[in-house]
Amino acid sequence: MLYEHMDLLESIGLDLLFAAIFFFIGMAIKDVLKQGNVPPFGRKIVWVVLCLGCAGFVAKGLIQLSWEGAGIG
Repeated sequence: MLYEHMDLLESIGLDLLFAAIFFFIGMAIKDVLKQGNVPPFGRKIVWVVLCLGCAGFVAKGLIQLSWEGAGIG
């Protein structure tokens, strides 16, 4: 297998790993919020923060792709 293919597989694997980690973090937070009887406003704040963190990783990936495509990175 060529090195370019290995690099692509590594990149896809890392993205899938991050997606799985965010999924499991979300499930753990859901369980903690349910068992802790957190009020609805607090639950919304927790989910907004979690989604913003996920959006940050997505934005980083898009910026990295655009910079590499332009030859900057």
